[in-house]
Amino acid sequence: MIDELTKNLIDIRNRVCGDGVNEPTPDTIVMIASEIESYDLFPLLMQQISKLDFETRKVVITIYTGLLKLNVEGKHPFVDYIVNRPEVITQTVAGYKDNNVWQHCGILLRETVRYEPLTKLMLQPEIFNEFFVLVELPKFDIAIDAFSTFKELLTKHKEIIAKFLDENYDKFFESYTKLLSSFNYVTKRQSLKLLGELLLDRTNFTVMTRYISQRSNLKLMMNLLSDSSRTIQFEAFHVFKVFVANPNKPQPILEILVQNKPTLKSFLKEFHNDKDDEQFRDEKDYLLKQIDLL
Repeated sequence: MIDELTKNLIDIRNRVCGDGVNEPTPDTIVMIASEIESYDLFPLLMQQISKLDFETRKVVITIYTGLLKLNVEGKHPFVDYIVNRPEVITQTVAGYKDNNVWQHCGILLRETVRYEPLTKLMLQPEIFNEFFVLVELPKFDIAIDAFSTFKELLTKHKEIIAKFLDENYDKFFESYTKLLSSFNYVTKRQSLKLLGELLLDRTNFTVMTRYISQRSNLKLMMNLLSDSSRTIQFEAFHVFKVFVANPNKPQPILEILVQNKPTLKSFLKEFHNDKDDEQFRDEKDYLLKQIDLL
């Protein structure tokens, strides 16, 4: 039964993507896509993907990727199909918890994120919230791959993400702060680095402004500046500098900085002095001047 399925999938792949000799025509691809949709093939495939062998899963990825790219008069019909079959994405995300298929599911999800309508689908709470669990999974390789997908989701389509973060600010950062305090070093480091990227992206200006106005966030970054890991310290610095460089500091933020002024000056003067990075040294000098002016 599985052998027959594999044979049929390889045939579909060749008709969608070509077999190295014959290139598929657009009409052929449209016809194949229509047949796949009419039989609801992908919900069934993702439901049973763990039963397929490694090579067959690769064939599924090739078909999925090829169909997503299908453009008919400026539209992506297979993208619309997946939007109407959210269980395909839900099942794929769930595949991260399967030791046999997580790699294939990660590839499928990163292909999915390329398309704005599917990114919006993946931002739905029942799908998106799963990533806060996945990036903390004990199996190192899976957690790393899940975070790669998570990062792609939060950075690929900037306007969509800026709107999402603005509308879901409290809930998002409640969950995200837990990652910044994770006992898992890699999760903590990657989350901190991604936070810096998000806050420094101009598209997220509104979110950045809210984030650097909260006392608890400043306190967290100050604590992370003295983390036992030098890498964590360095990534925390890139978030901390946004608080200090803000020309319109809210009173609660200003109070904390003023209260800790002597300590911060002393700390920053010795902070990573052995780092051979001219930009970092310039930024540190700038922060010291700003703190001195408080």
